[in-house]
Amino acid sequence: MITGNNYRITVLTDRLIRLEYSENGQFVDLPTQVVTNREFDEVSFETSRSEEGITIDTGKLLLFYDEKEFSMAGLYILVRETGQEWHFGATYGNSDDNLFGTARTLDGADGGLWLEEGIFGKKGFAVLDDSESAILSEGEFVPRNSEGTDIYFFGYNRDFRQGLKDYFALTGSVPMVPRNVFGNWWSRYHAYTEDSYNELLEKMEKEQIPLSVAVIDMDWHLTQVDPKYGTGWTGYTWNKALFPDYKRFLKHLKEKKLSVTLNLHPADGIRAFEDQYEAVARRLSVDPTSEAPIEFDFADKVFRDAYFDEVIYPFEDDGVGFWWIDWQQGTKAGKSDIDPLFLLNHYHYEYGKRDGKRSLIFSRYSGPGSHRYPVGFSGDTISSWKSLDFQPYFTFTASNIGYGFWSHDIGGHMMGDKNEERLIRWIQFGVFSPVMRLHSSNSPFFNKEPWNVSEPYRSVMGNFMRLRHRLIPYIYTQSYKSHKEGQLLIEPMYYRHPECDTAFDMRQEYYFGDNLIVGAITSESDSMLRMSRVNMYIPKGRFYDIFTGYIYQGETRANLYRTVDSIPVLLPEGGIVPLSLEDKENGTDNPKSLRILIGAGKSGSFELYEDDGFSMGYEDGHFVKTLIKADYDETNNNLEIVINPATGDTSLIPKMRSYELVIYGVGDAQTNADSSFDQKKKCLTLRLPEADVTVERKVSIKGISLAENYIVERVFEVLERSWCDILVKEKIYDRIRQEQDRDKFLSWLSSLDVSEILKDAISEAFL
Repeated sequence: MITGNNYRITVLTDRLIRLEYSENGQFVDLPTQVVTNREFDEVSFETSRSEEGITIDTGKLLLFYDEKEFSMAGLYILVRETGQEWHFGATYGNSDDNLFGTARTLDGADGGLWLEEGIFGKKGFAVLDDSESAILSEGEFVPRNSEGTDIYFFGYNRDFRQGLKDYFALTGSVPMVPRNVFGNWWSRYHAYTEDSYNELLEKMEKEQIPLSVAVIDMDWHLTQVDPKYGTGWTGYTWNKALFPDYKRFLKHLKEKKLSVTLNLHPADGIRAFEDQYEAVARRLSVDPTSEAPIEFDFADKVFRDAYFDEVIYPFEDDGVGFWWIDWQQGTKAGKSDIDPLFLLNHYHYEYGKRDGKRSLIFSRYSGPGSHRYPVGFSGDTISSWKSLDFQPYFTFTASNIGYGFWSHDIGGHMMGDKNEERLIRWIQFGVFSPVMRLHSSNSPFFNKEPWNVSEPYRSVMGNFMRLRHRLIPYIYTQSYKSHKEGQLLIEPMYYRHPECDTAFDMRQEYYFGDNLIVGAITSESDSMLRMSRVNMYIPKGRFYDIFTGYIYQGETRANLYRTVDSIPVLLPEGGIVPLSLEDKENGTDNPKSLRILIGAGKSGSFELYEDDGFSMGYEDGHFVKTLIKADYDETNNNLEIVINPATGDTSLIPKMRSYELVIYGVGDAQTNADSSFDQKKKCLTLRLPEADVTVERKVSIKGISLAENYIVERVFEVLERSWCDILVKEKIYDRIRQEQDRDKFLSWLSSLDVSEILKDAISEAFL
């Protein structure tokens, strides 16, 4: 720490520096809304002074400061790796080159919007401004009592992983969320009754579509109130006309293995018509007979304590799992100037830590540091292709400010038009997003129930919603890595390929955990081709599409085409993805049967993480890890798969477990295990019978040959599906059967006077 009369410079790491300037010489040492910790490991650096000013050299960064008021000419930092300089200025992050973070809400968005800055930039640096955030003093957030500059310079160039780790060390780690977050959520702005909601659940069971969270929008409470009290937007009294016995209703949902969240619009406080009014009024020394409204003021601890003790906790004791905090009323409420959304998020999360359970809220983003309060509600978007097209980029870009748990209104919230293909594409993205929550506005024409969707979309919808529950073992393990290592579930392509400029251009492609690359399809199918496409960067190596078995050889960029029942989801050679085989019933219990996806061609490993899914017991070692390894011998073309004994508190998982091992990219192989082979997808499936989880399971596969795409067959599929001239189809098909030399065929194809999109789709077979 280097200190002068009006400034303080703190070197936190060799690439992270805090810069403070205050005219009255007062600096902040307490935690703030954004920053929770400044105690980092000691870092070595050199300091020198001259008549011009002070120089600080960390090895990675070179800082010069003239020891006057911060200015563009008097304070700058050189990032040695890039040779780029940052100069202090009104726009701290040089925003034109920032890689961006996220936004407070997508309310009303019909496509994209401007995003707030993140901690990374194309020039190798970015700045986090903490000058105006409140400070935490003795458990209470209070405004700063002095003006000044308090900023953090991040100079991590393209070392995104380390930058995020240090960001989380500064601002707090990503919490563990309950396991049921990662199943299917059902939500609709609709005045359900107890009977109609239960009927909905029965129909879902008949469709064999599993759910994990039941969202009840605002009609759970009274919405038609005497105008003398205001509107019915805020409410805490159950509507007995819809839910005559709400405790019975909540108990039934629990029996259905569903967690329940209720919508809150808390801005109008506690008013005299509420069941809880008298108890809250007495707590705040208000005469209940006066019917004076209890003003919402979350900065007031007396109000807050009464709010939780008399309103929130009793409902939680009755069976409400967590709260949907739907704050839309601006950045000031009550007597405090602190953002009420931040206060709601912070205190709802902190007060929710009771009875040994993990806290959880569902709320809007309130700025940097919001990752401490998952999960995020992104707001009410227009139901359009433009909105869908923006959401993959919006979701993975939020990683640049550490925000990894966005939940979108899958299918869009309002307006737009009825387009079932778009709904399916949105659901497919939702399955491969942090939180899968279907939602819509209160319109009789906005129906997303599967039985209101026509075929073939209805079947595709069911398949993908079941897939979401199968993915939970993989997703939950990745969420543990987010908590423990600061590695988020969804990452931009450039996080893992920082040297590749193309990776920075991908807007619909992202990493979904360690071993899957997802290409979200966000545009309508071509009317002639009857497929849609996504532009993807395929990294170096060999990749397998988990749906089609298509094989891709990187390093390349191309359009990948899919029918409505599929999107490109690529598994790398050596990649391992554990899935549950239990996908037709509610709940998210640790499964008795697992399917392990494995990419042939290289060795790899995956350590499956499991715990009870809801408590803080994992902090005391109550969890289970199972190491799965695939050792590939390239010399002899042999593959050995080992499922190591489960270690830890094995009482948390089923004592007996069966496995299916699905190996992609296999041309031929020999094994003694119970097996089958999918010729079209080139997948070898091995079945391991049920056995004790504490016993090692091992399978050896000999003489593996790595498969190649069936180019002729793939070209035929494209042609057969397309609505184009039959003679054109025959001409192309005859040529591909005669000439399979890639370059010669593609040269011939490019010269044809046919649709360019047809040529492009055919070319994909050669990737």
